[in-house]
Amino acid sequence: MHLKRKFEQGEFAILAEIEPPKGVEISTMVTNAMRVKGKVDAFLVPEMSNAVMRMSSLGGAMILERKGLETVIQFNCRDRNRIALQADLLAAYACGITNVMAVTGEEPGFGDHHQARPVYDINLLELLQAIMSLQKGKDMAGIELSGAPEFLVGSTANAGAKGKSPELEHEEMNKKIESGAQFFITPPLFDLAAIQPFLKRVDLNKTKIIPTVLLLKSLGMARYMARNVAHVYIPDDLIQRIQKSPEKVRECTRIASEMVTAIKQEGLSGVLLATIGWENKLPEILDKI
Repeated sequence: MHLKRKFEQGEFAILAEIEPPKGVEISTMVTNAMRVKGKVDAFLVPEMSNAVMRMSSLGGAMILERKGLETVIQFNCRDRNRIALQADLLAAYACGITNVMAVTGEEPGFGDHHQARPVYDINLLELLQAIMSLQKGKDMAGIELSGAPEFLVGSTANAGAKGKSPELEHEEMNKKIESGAQFFITPPLFDLAAIQPFLKRVDLNKTKIIPTVLLLKSLGMARYMARNVAHVYIPDDLIQRIQKSPEKVRECTRIASEMVTAIKQEGLSGVLLATIGWENKLPEILDKI
């Protein structure tokens, strides 16, 4: 409950994304997480992001929780029907996982199992409402539970997203709040100015906004994302900064650290560090903050 307490007390929270392995070898995941224990408030365990088959988020989170590491577990609408989603939510809470995040989930065509059939039995708002119902002691069929979970519930908000209306996104976020969401994680943020039109519409004392700080791995990655990735804006001067640096990887870690500091100074509730396979770089990013 450390993360919930930080939110309640208005303290800045640092989350770090850590992918479960594609297999059963967990030593790398655990080692990378343990290296930043005490510096990271909670580890976000994605639910097979980009539709790539991996160990489940529930399994990954349980492993980290056993090591004394707080987690935020993702649940997506893509892979399970309403029965399975509710069952895993109850299992997660019974195993000591109290932070959950509801997401839609990318289409299977993005991943490595193109013949997989998506489920999407319920949509994102319905998933949030299902979590809220479970916390009130009833399942989606209205049947009473034997003991109810108590979650800290998060979801997504496309705050600062390229080509996204801040008014429309604020309306969508309010619908999620009405459905039980308590904090929101944004797409990768590389320029604080990009999120300002959205933040002007938000009461930051009541709504917890957690921007994602994505570690760029190379100049090529920065250029590709700037041109091709929807909902992400990367300024030209940042790309030029990486291009001019003789040590591009180190410069990328420095950029990530600076972004975390800027977000904290902006008065937001926290930050999510996403290193997409470079979790070994987390200590270097955090040491520079």
